[in-house]
Amino acid sequence: MSYELIDHTADIGICVTETSIKGLFEIFAMAMFEQITDTSKLNGTQSKEIHVKGIDRTDLLINWLRELLWCWTIDSSLVKDIVINDIHSNHLSAKISYDEFELKTHEILKDIKAVTYHAVFVDHTDAGWQATIIFDV
Repeated sequence: MSYELIDHTADIGICVTETSIKGLFEIFAMAMFEQITDTSKLNGTQSKEIHVKGIDRTDLLINWLRELLWCWTIDSSLVKDIVINDIHSNHLSAKISYDEFELKTHEILKDIKAVTYHAVFVDHTDAGWQATIIFDV
């Protein structure tokens, strides 16, 4: 998995370049959880399907990451693995594997509060797909 952290005052920025839109969305999701916890210590013992909609690819990416952040902040689920089964310009379906947070087992590295629209973009280039997201911490 390849992504680049962007230096951003009091926030976390991530830029991803990937050959497929599916890969781009999967990398962003895993990059977000790598900021939250050490994902190598997760087992992915539970799984569930997620369906997300957006008005365009940018909105879809924001809503995707917000849905996954909701899994953490509301359900205390730390995502280990993601497989996007179907993705289009305005909707996606995916299966996530996760562990329920356990204080004795999991360390929280950063508390991501929100996925923002600040400086967000999703673009198709000659190299594939490129996008940038800023997370409020």
